Amino acid sequence: MKKSIVILLAFCIFTGNPVNAQVDKLLNKTAKSVTNEVKVQPEQGSKTAKQEPEPKCACDQPELIFELGGNLKLMYSEITINIKDDGSILIKDKVSGAYYIVKDGLTQGPIKTGDPRLTGFDNVEGTDATKPATPWANNEYISKSGEKYLIKFAGKNYGPYAEIKEFKVTKSRDKFAAIVTENVAISEADGKKMEEAIKNAKTDQERMDLSMKYAQEMQQKMVQGGGPMSMLPKLVTNIPGVTYDPLKNVGGTLNSNIKYDDILFSTYDKVIDLSNKVLLTLKSDAAGAKDLFVNSANTKYAFYNYGTLTFSDGTVMSELFNLRLIKFKGQVYLAYMYYSPKRNAIMQCKIPF
Repeated sequence: MKKSIVILLAFCIFTGNPVNAQVDKLLNKTAKSVTNEVKVQPEQGSKTAKQEPEPKCACDQPELIFELGGNLKLMYSEITINIKDDGSILIKDKVSGAYYIVKDGLTQGPIKTGDPRLTGFDNVEGTDATKPATPWANNEYISKSGEKYLIKFAGKNYGPYAEIKEFKVTKSRDKFAAIVTENVAISEADGKKMEEAIKNAKTDQERMDLSMKYAQEMQQKMVQGGGPMSMLPKLVTNIPGVTYDPLKNVGGTLNSNIKYDDILFSTYDKVIDLSNKVLLTLKSDAAGAKDLFVNSANTKYAFYNYGTLTFSDGTVMSELFNLRLIKFKGQVYLAYMYYSPKRNAIMQCKIPF
């Protein structure tokens, strides 16, 4: 094709203008043909990408979290994402089963299941490193003290306790709250021992005698351990002015994610602080929401369900995920992520909250 163009140009020089129009026409046609051959696939791919609009939750100046193209070469529909308290982002490729960790713009990976670097991330299937052998085994503030647990926080010891049912720490790591039980009538180890002994009893009378024996032992432990009241759950915290009683508010759970740098109790339809003050009563559509957020002034809340964020004032945002409260330059924000088809990347936006 190039050879024919050169011959026509040479002919044009010797014969003058009449051929120029024909040459121009042929050159344009040839150039267009060559361009289509080279670019047809990228143009079609680009057109397809542009046809998919940015989600409505996209903001004017989003922050780039990570790109799916480049070295990663991941598909948005084939990944899961979760975040650790320190801001590290874990990406799992559902196709290969490999993990990637993104923090401060740097990416580690691919990482295989069982790698210690996966410790601390939620929902890492089959990773022994993330599954403690005993309750609270990976908690930096809780240690074993004989058969009980001891809480060590800010240079002070709390306990020991037979059970720690809940334990929460604020983002600033200066406050904690826990639901504990000082004593139990029977430990887990003793329970297994008793169950095995009764199971192996040869006669009904032997089983009856063992049951009576263990009942007496439990009664003795109750008396020695401080009586029945020591076996009831109670709140332990270093936060002053706390009056919340978990026995009087059955169904409430400790939560350090609802409000930035604070620990609150959330019930099915209320948010309560540790001084037993009801901060907010939830509307019916927010009752029981898995992810709930309260603003710093305690005047507004938002809840998240299946990709949709709904505010108490009726505002609704969709196609977003991984919501969390963060602090940036002294201002608290409700941050969320979304997928950008335009950039083939995960982006983050922040709402003052």
